[in-house]
Amino acid sequence: MKQLHKSPTHAPAPAHAAASKAAKPARPGPRSWVGYLLREQRLLFVLLGALIASSFFLLRPYLFSLSPSSHIPERRPLFSFASHSSASGVPAGFRPPPRRVVVTGGAGFVGSHLVDRLLEQGDSVIVVDNFFTGRKENVAHHLRNPRFELLRHDVVEPILLEVDRIYHLACPASPVHYKYNPIKTIKTNVMGTLNMLGLAKRIGARFLLTSTSEVYGDPLEHPQKETYWGHVNPIGVRSCYDEGKRTAETLTMDYHRGGGVEVRIARIFNTYGPRMCLDDGRVVSNFVAQALRRQPMTVYGDGKQTRSFQYVSDLVAGLMALMEGDHIGPFNLGNPGEFTMLELAQVVKETIDPMATIEFKPNTADDPHMRKPDITKAKELLHWEPKVSLKEGLPLMVTDFRQRILDD
Repeated sequence: MKQLHKSPTHAPAPAHAAASKAAKPARPGPRSWVGYLLREQRLLFVLLGALIASSFFLLRPYLFSLSPSSHIPERRPLFSFASHSSASGVPAGFRPPPRRVVVTGGAGFVGSHLVDRLLEQGDSVIVVDNFFTGRKENVAHHLRNPRFELLRHDVVEPILLEVDRIYHLACPASPVHYKYNPIKTIKTNVMGTLNMLGLAKRIGARFLLTSTSEVYGDPLEHPQKETYWGHVNPIGVRSCYDEGKRTAETLTMDYHRGGGVEVRIARIFNTYGPRMCLDDGRVVSNFVAQALRRQPMTVYGDGKQTRSFQYVSDLVAGLMALMEGDHIGPFNLGNPGEFTMLELAQVVKETIDPMATIEFKPNTADDPHMRKPDITKAKELLHWEPKVSLKEGLPLMVTDFRQRILDD
């Protein structure tokens, strides 16, 4: 009976277990993969997908150039690794960050050339002008520029703007224009300067005043240094401009000392170039316009009084160097090359018409006998000096005047 309940020592394994151990599936070889790809046109779909992907990557630059955002201009970097330096005196390899700038009188002769350079270097510019002597044509080529804005406004009235720099050029600068309404001229020099200095103080902007060599009057010092206080008639027919600019300089320094305003003062000597008013009474524009119209060139007095003439691009470079420099001024900005009126008339004859004649008339009141800047201070502190000679710059002005006279 005990043997009936004993289980065998080695029980036989089930048949299906032995079969599963014996039949392990083999790993597919190369022939199996080839067969898999060739079945059901799988290889064709793989090649088609590779062709589509390659085409996309090859055509990607062209497709993105047609996208709606392609018209957005590339942002200019703050730092440029160009090997040359700009004409405005900015060190090589450095580009100043773009700023918001207002130029009063920016539609005038000098102002419009300054606007050109500011926009060229990437700044945003607001021109404020009442168009008494300025012309819209001088800045019309910027009207489609999104960084340019033109406002018809008289600086005698206050204005509210948000800017970083203020170039204050607004004022008639030729005898014909400032004698036309002398009270308005001195109001522009005093009230206009007060308003723009008040704006600079309120918003923390840097302010540059364009004064004039007329603050020296009929000088007893030659050449004139910035330390010379001048010899000015306070009650003459030119006093609205001469004394107006002297008062503007006083206001500028008082706002600096009393209000902490960052200021710069430039004393501009005779400047010429394209976009000058044709009949503004200044000697270069008078001679050029008269010679082109086949009229006698008018020389007042004996023609031995002297002036110094700088081309407008040199002045603009000086103004920008002064604005971005560390020195307040005042600085003389002019060309120390000195010419008598008869010598200037001879250069104009050589440039335009050797047969042009000269007509002498009595001299005007308070006309300075000598005018020549000492620019030692500008050379040393601003690293600026004029580069364009009269014989180089005058033909450029003549081309502009000839076209405008023909158009008229």
